[in-house]
Amino acid sequence: METKQILVIHGPNLNMLGSREPQTYGTQSLADIDAALVQAARAHNAGLQTLQSNHEGQIVDAIQQARGAFDALIINPAGYTHTSVAIRDAIAMLEIPVIEIHLSNIYKREPFRHRSMITDVATGQICGFGHHGYLLALQAALQMIKA
Repeated sequence: METKQILVIHGPNLNMLGSREPQTYGTQSLADIDAALVQAARAHNAGLQTLQSNHEGQIVDAIQQARGAFDALIINPAGYTHTSVAIRDAIAMLEIPVIEIHLSNIYKREPFRHRSMITDVATGQICGFGHHGYLLALQAALQMIKA
């Protein structure tokens, strides 16, 4: 049986987790989140690769390269959630489950954050559960891959 592969993309400023606005984003570092995801994926006999980038083009490249290489995508586009047509269009090309994740509840924040360019091309969205949301997204991705 072939090992299922999941790609997790973290957008801009998420490399600063743990020290950046902990009241909003929590105290877990990105390395902590990635380690928990890798461990959980292994427990389900799945492979998991992560990428963090502050650069829109690098995120678009990674999404394009995911075609045929990964079985699901979990993405926290961070600030690009509200502005990036390029990331949205790259996601729209995928034929795999895509889960949009946000640490905070974007609908309880500033009005400009209420609009996601990604939601209509994602399979689903998880927001407001802090670092636990990533594990929920992984669980959902694994279920969708099995189905």
